[in-house]
Amino acid sequence: MANLEKSHASVDRFICIYPAYLNSKKTIAEGRRIPIEKAVQNPTCSEIADICRANKLNAVVEGDKMYTREWNRDTQFRGRVRVQLRNEDGSSCVDKLSSRKAIMLRVAEEIPKLKTRTQKSGGGDQSAQQGEGGKKNKKKKK
Repeated sequence: MANLEKSHASVDRFICIYPAYLNSKKTIAEGRRIPIEKAVQNPTCSEIADICRANKLNAVVEGDKMYTREWNRDTQFRGRVRVQLRNEDGSSCVDKLSSRKAIMLRVAEEIPKLKTRTQKSGGGDQSAQQGEGGKKNKKKKK
């Protein structure tokens, strides 16, 4: 109840988004909160924060925090993002993103479009295929 007395602009009143909420590799029991068709494979806190900031939302990354249902203690799975949902007067910060679910769905929709995601998938696949192809050719020649 003490949080209700604070302003909507206070970081304590921001909503929390953990990467597990958007992770397609998680089940609902493991913490995924959006449909698997719309979820993203292994999102990170920095990606979530970048998308929120691009949508004109105030986002704060808390890298030392950890989701309680996360069994893997690796640094890749650490952190959470706090996002301001309401202005001080109680109105929503962005009209189209007026709820926690709307923000999570928008973030999951836009993460695959990030340059870091498109460059990694394009470059990594090609080098892996060329490397395997070279090995197979050498074996055939012998």
